[in-house]
Amino acid sequence: MAAKKIIAICQSGGEFVTNNEDGSLSYTGGNAYAVDIDEKTNVDAFKQELGDTFKFNVVGMTIKYFLPGNKKTLITVSKDKDLRRMVNFFKDSEQVEVFVIAEGAAVALNVSNMPASRSSRTTMPDPAVSPATPLDFTNPDGQLMVDTPMDTTTPLGICSNDDKHRRAATQWENSITGVDQRFSSFTEFREVLHKYSIAHGFTYNYKKNDSHRVTVKCKSEGCPWRIYASRLVTTQLIFIKKMNKNHTCEGAVVKAGYRATRGWVGNIIKEKLKFSPDYKPKDIATDIKREYGIQLNYSQSWRAKEIAREQLQGSYREAYSQLPSFCERIMETNPGSLATFVTKEDSSFHRLFVSFHASIYGFQQGCRPLLFLDSTVLYAKYQGIVLSAVGADGNDGVLPVAFAVVDEETDDNWHWFLSELKSAISTSRPITFVSAFQNGIRESLCDIFGKDSYHGYCLRHLGEKLNKDLHGKFSHEARCLLIQDLYAAAYAPKLEDFERCVENIKAISPDAYSWVVQSEPDHWVPFLVGQVTQMVDALQRKMMELNYTRRVDSSLWLTRLTPSMEEKLQNETSKSMPLQACNSHESTFEVRGEAVDLVDIDNWFCSCKAWQLSGLPCCHAIAIFECLGRSPYDYCSRYFTSESYRLTYSESINPIPLLEKPAKAEVDMEIMVSPPPTKRPPGRPKMKQPDSVDIIRRQLQCSKCKGLGHNKKTCNKANKIDGSDPLLLTGMVVAEQPEVSA
Repeated sequence: MAAKKIIAICQSGGEFVTNNEDGSLSYTGGNAYAVDIDEKTNVDAFKQELGDTFKFNVVGMTIKYFLPGNKKTLITVSKDKDLRRMVNFFKDSEQVEVFVIAEGAAVALNVSNMPASRSSRTTMPDPAVSPATPLDFTNPDGQLMVDTPMDTTTPLGICSNDDKHRRAATQWENSITGVDQRFSSFTEFREVLHKYSIAHGFTYNYKKNDSHRVTVKCKSEGCPWRIYASRLVTTQLIFIKKMNKNHTCEGAVVKAGYRATRGWVGNIIKEKLKFSPDYKPKDIATDIKREYGIQLNYSQSWRAKEIAREQLQGSYREAYSQLPSFCERIMETNPGSLATFVTKEDSSFHRLFVSFHASIYGFQQGCRPLLFLDSTVLYAKYQGIVLSAVGADGNDGVLPVAFAVVDEETDDNWHWFLSELKSAISTSRPITFVSAFQNGIRESLCDIFGKDSYHGYCLRHLGEKLNKDLHGKFSHEARCLLIQDLYAAAYAPKLEDFERCVENIKAISPDAYSWVVQSEPDHWVPFLVGQVTQMVDALQRKMMELNYTRRVDSSLWLTRLTPSMEEKLQNETSKSMPLQACNSHESTFEVRGEAVDLVDIDNWFCSCKAWQLSGLPCCHAIAIFECLGRSPYDYCSRYFTSESYRLTYSESINPIPLLEKPAKAEVDMEIMVSPPPTKRPPGRPKMKQPDSVDIIRRQLQCSKCKGLGHNKKTCNKANKIDGSDPLLLTGMVVAEQPEVSA
C-alpha cells in the first residue's frame, strides 16, 4: 500500500512576527513552494530538494515547523525520525508549514508592536543563558528538538526596513541589463520594467507606448535615464535598442503607490494565495510594505487579491461552470458525502446542496436529534441565499450538518433543501427542528419527515416578529417590557410561571396577549439560531479546521462530561448542599429547600422540570444521589459525555483539490451552468447587519399630544392652524393659546 502523502508548504526568506496578545508566532514574507512528502521521505533528499529550490547550501540548512495547535514552539527536523514524526502529526490535515533557514541567516523576529518592558515567551522554561539567536536543545534519540524562548526586549537578527526592502527587491536589480536584451512580448517588457523601477526606487513615464515601440523616461524632471524598445522586424521579439542607465534624481521621491498596480501585486501574491486562500487584504498590504517598501490601502490590496484569484481559478462567472466538477470532487475526496446542484431551463444556476460525510457521521453518532434551520443573505456579486441545518454538540457548540445555496428563499427551495437533507442523514430517529415562524418550513417538514418529527419556533425570530407587529403602537419602554416577558415565558420551566408571564403581557396589551396565544407557545424553543455567511469553499475549509481543532482539544479532556456540561453539573452540585431529601415511595423522593419538589430517579423526573429540560440532574436529584451514594454522572444524557463528543468529530473532512481555471476548449456545453440573473435591490446597501431583537430602537414620542412616531415640531394636532381664522392671520393669537378678542 502506497504511503499517504502530505503537502509541505516550504517557506524561506521571511520573518517570525510575535502576537503581543497571546505570544504566538506567525511567519510573514519570503517565498513559498509546495513539496510532496510522506513517511518514507529521506531528510537528506528533502534538504537537497529545498536547496535546489531556494538556491541554498544544504550544509548548515535548518528545517523547522510548529506542532498542531501550538504556534509558540518551533520544532527542528534533523534526521529521518524527526521527519516521520512531523508527517504523522499532520496526516489528518493534509498539509504542514515548513520553515527553511539557511546557514548564517538570523531568525528575524518582528517586535515593532511590542512594548519595551514586556517580553514574549514561549511555553518552555527560561534558559540559563540568553543567546543572540535561537538555539536548539540537544536531540536525544526519540525526542523533539525545541527552540528555546526568545526574549523580544532585545532585537534579535532584526534588519532595518530599508535593508529588508532592499533584500526583497535585489532579485530585480539586474532584470534589465541594457541594449540588445530581448523579451517575448511588450507585456513581458513592461512587467520587467516595473520590477526594475521598484528595485532601483524610481518612477517613470511612457513617452511612446504602442504595439510597435515603447519609449520610457524617468519621471523626475531633468533626470537623463531613459529606455527605448521596439519589435524586431518579421518577428514577435522585443529588443532594447537604446538605454541611458544614469540617474541624477534621488529616486523614490514620489508616492510608492504609483509604482504598484493591482496587476503587479496580483502576480506577486498569486503563489501564496494558491496555498493560503484566506490571505487577507490587510496582510497583503503589510507584506508588500515590508518586502518592497510600497504602501497599499485596503481597497488596492483587495482588488489585487481578486485579480490573483481570478488568474488562479477564473472569474465568478466561470466558477459557475465548474459546479459539476466541484460536486464530483467533493464526493470523490469525501466518500459518503452528498453534493448536488440544479439548474433552471435556461441553464442558469438554481440551487446547490452540500453535506459532508464527517458532519453526517458526527450528527448520527454523537449529537442529539436536534437541528436548527436558518437562512442568510449572500452579499456577493450574484447574491443568493444560504440555507443551513446545524446540530448541537455535547459542549454547547454547533455542528454544521448541511447547507445549500439557492437563488432566493421560497417555500419550494426549502422543500427541496429538506428533501436532500433527509437523503443525506437517513436516520430513523425522530428529529426536532427549530426554525423561524414560517409556514412553508412547517408544511415541508410534515410532508418530508412525517408526524414523528417535531417543529419548534426560534425565540429570536418570534421576538423580531412581535416587535415588528407592534411597531408604532407602543412606546419604547412598553415594547421592551413585552419582549422581556416573552423571553421569560419561553424560558419558564413550569406552567404557572408561564401563565404569570403571559398575564403580564396581557396587562400591557390585550392585542399582544392575543398575538402570543396565536403563536402556538407549545412550539416555542428558547434557543437562538446562528447563521452561516460564507460560500462553499470557505465553508469547507472552516469546517475542516473546526473538526480538526475540536478533535485535538477533546483528546486532552480528562473529565467524563464535556467541559461546559461538567461546569453546569458542578454548579448544580453546589446548590444541592443545603437541601434535605427523604424517601417517599421506592424510587420517588421528596426534596425540601425553599420549596418542596418531587423526584423520581428511575424515570429521570423532577417537578422543577430542570432535569427533563437540560438532560443533566438538577440540584434536587443530586441531593438524593448524595444520600444514596450514587454518582450523578450515571444520570446524565449520553450526548454530554466526552466520548460522544469525540465521536462527533472523529471523522475528518478531506480537502478538495483546487479547481484550476478551465480552458475554453474544456468546457462541456451540455452541462454549462451560468450565473443566476441578478437585480440590484432598491435602496442603499446595508453595511451592517441589524442587531438582535433585544436591542430595540427608541421610537419618537411627541411631548404635546403623547403620540408616537413624531415630535412636537411635526405634530399635526398641536400645530393645527385654521387658515380662515382672521385672528390667526393677523398674528394676534397663536395656535396653542386660548382665543382672545382683538
